[in-house]
Amino acid sequence: MKIPSCFLLLLSSFVVAIAPIVSGAEKPNIVFIFADDWGWGDLSCHGHPYVKTPHIDRLAKEGTDFHRFTVASGVCSPSRTAVMTGHFPARYNIDGHFAWVPSNEKRGMPDWLDRNAPSLPRMLQGAGYRTAHFGKWHLANDMIPDSPVPGEYGYDTYGAFNCAGEQMPVHEDAMHTNAFIESAVKEGKPFFVNLWIHEPHTPFHTVPKYEWRVREIEDPADRIYASVLSHADDRIGEVLDKLDELGVAENTLVIFSSDNGPARGAEGAELTLQYDTATGAGWGIGAAKGITAGRKGYKASLFEGGINVPFLARWPGKIPAGEVDSVSLISAVDLLPTFLEIGGGDLPDGYVPDGLSQVDVLTGRSKAPARAKPLFWKSGTRGAPSESRPHHWAAWVVVHENWKLLLTNDFSHRVLYDIAADPMETTDLAAAKPEVVADLTEKLHAWRETLPEKPTGDVFSRERNP
Repeated sequence: MKIPSCFLLLLSSFVVAIAPIVSGAEKPNIVFIFADDWGWGDLSCHGHPYVKTPHIDRLAKEGTDFHRFTVASGVCSPSRTAVMTGHFPARYNIDGHFAWVPSNEKRGMPDWLDRNAPSLPRMLQGAGYRTAHFGKWHLANDMIPDSPVPGEYGYDTYGAFNCAGEQMPVHEDAMHTNAFIESAVKEGKPFFVNLWIHEPHTPFHTVPKYEWRVREIEDPADRIYASVLSHADDRIGEVLDKLDELGVAENTLVIFSSDNGPARGAEGAELTLQYDTATGAGWGIGAAKGITAGRKGYKASLFEGGINVPFLARWPGKIPAGEVDSVSLISAVDLLPTFLEIGGGDLPDGYVPDGLSQVDVLTGRSKAPARAKPLFWKSGTRGAPSESRPHHWAAWVVVHENWKLLLTNDFSHRVLYDIAADPMETTDLAAAKPEVVADLTEKLHAWRETLPEKPTGDVFSRERNP
């Protein structure tokens, strides 16, 4: 019996629709670009009034712009811990940024992420990937000379700063990334690379070429800020061009995001120079002009301004082009299971991520306007809301289904939002929904019981006991 051609066409379309993301013949490459303090509004595709980011905008044009992505902390080190481990950083007592040893000890923190913790690059190595890291590290600190270097966590090669050993110059990140990509392609290996750029963290390391590019901006601080973002955008463009040049862009997932919201100095902060032991001299906090496009709070806040950051994903033929997903609630703890599914790897025996694979959401097969699995945040913040810092008091947060509850350290003050319907956190529903507050508080108490009281293992510098 002859099968009608229209049926064959329909059947072939169905097979394509249900085909797995990973065919086994050619694993996709993954480039994860993680900025430092880049606010949700600091993109021209998000409407910034003077910052121009044409190369990042290209990712939005050729991929999907996910508006509801949140990181696992309002500051650097715990946010990066979540990406590396797929776990909430509180599971490792990492509640703030890694500093020098006395500061870590005072805050009850380890001195680095345990080298034996679950590791995304190590898992991808097991799936056959070449792995690399270039740029900021900050899962330890350059002031702790005996801390593990990135290569001990599953990277085949790396160049980094904010780590032990030699500090890679901040503007060499794209150059090394491209060299690694060329090497992996020549070997015929799939690759995973972190491009964790410095911008726009202080100090602001300006370059004359980019200052000249934005010379029409009158305010000196605005001009500095625009210039460093333009420089970062150009370096991202160099990596996108390299993928095109090597003919691997079609088989490469590229993601741009940020570790937390933008930094802001106190009102009237002066424009002065500062020196950083890892990156050198540059302009200080007075040039921090990042915006959140109406979200409450900035860096270090657990309101959306501190944790809702850009997330643009491009994967030609897999992720819809030119789309905006303003619904799906995606978390940084989802990245490990998502990347591992994309790479055809298996979660290690006994390992349970705090996140969920979001492959269906990334590829447009579904949307996730609510979280069936709770998300939790813990910070070292103390105190109550104040007039000067109205959105930097939350020490505990839980998101479940469509609800977000924020509480002070002693649970004495709380606010509740329907975060799915009210992403800008405009209406506190705590008084109107006491049953929701009670349920989320109970979930938070139960989660707290699973957390360690203090760090353990090989996570302490010898400088603690000289």
